[in-house]
Amino acid sequence: MNRPQITETVKNGKTLLSDGAWGTFLHKSGLQPGECPELWNMDKPQAVLDIAQSYIDAGSDMIETNSFGGSSFKLAHYGLADKAAEINEAAARISRQAAGDGKWVIASVGPTDKMILMGDVTEEELYNAFKEQVTALARGGADAICIETMSAIDETTLAIRAARENTDCEVICTLTFEKTAKGEYRTMMGVSPEGAVKSLQEAGANIIGTNCGNGIEGMIQIVKEMRTATSEMPIMVQANAGLPKIIEGHNIFPESPDDMARQIPALIQAGANIIGGCCGTTPDHIRAIKQIIG
Repeated sequence: MNRPQITETVKNGKTLLSDGAWGTFLHKSGLQPGECPELWNMDKPQAVLDIAQSYIDAGSDMIETNSFGGSSFKLAHYGLADKAAEINEAAARISRQAAGDGKWVIASVGPTDKMILMGDVTEEELYNAFKEQVTALARGGADAICIETMSAIDETTLAIRAARENTDCEVICTLTFEKTAKGEYRTMMGVSPEGAVKSLQEAGANIIGTNCGNGIEGMIQIVKEMRTATSEMPIMVQANAGLPKIIEGHNIFPESPDDMARQIPALIQAGANIIGGCCGTTPDHIRAIKQIIG
């Protein structure tokens, strides 16, 4: 089955549903502190498939991959840099199996934690690491590359360029914003929602947006600011289940599925086209959002 492009579907007026948290789910499934999440694609593929399938069963139109920390730079912490291509291709194949022919696979690419500004890495080294990751994800069956939880524009644009120049995948890019003491939303590197739109457009992203860092209430304002800079680009939002509270040493995300679902109409009115969850969200949250989106 030939799937239409995500951007084409959105422009035809459909609001799409992505998936929810992966890290939260992996830890509930037995991932231990200090263990490499992405290695589960090789060692425990059925457990990873179960997570992906649970979101598809809950109604997700698209599913991410267990590859957020899959760059060679992040995998080097576990002595696995030389297995980056193998791990990422396996991640995409697992999600492709869950998605089948009718759903999209949006392959997760997270930040490397390396900063050009600080001299940690060169632009060429970053580009090559992203190139290795995205080409492997494309081989595994990804429909789109989802560059997410980003904060530095230089790193973000290199990731977008690597995906555009080396794959046929659509490119989604979401940044993480936090509210400053002045009440403004900025990334950790000081990028505003409006400023991000221009940079991501110029870099070649097909879909832009925001994930993590906020519950839906905060995301509504961020989307409004993004919409002042573009009336046409699809915007994706993956909100946390509220802002975490530390209870008995654990991060607890307070928003129930019904809490999140109640705020979805306002998020759509603000201009969001693709909605899903990030930290603390579960298949139940996705199922509740599906009831609103239809």
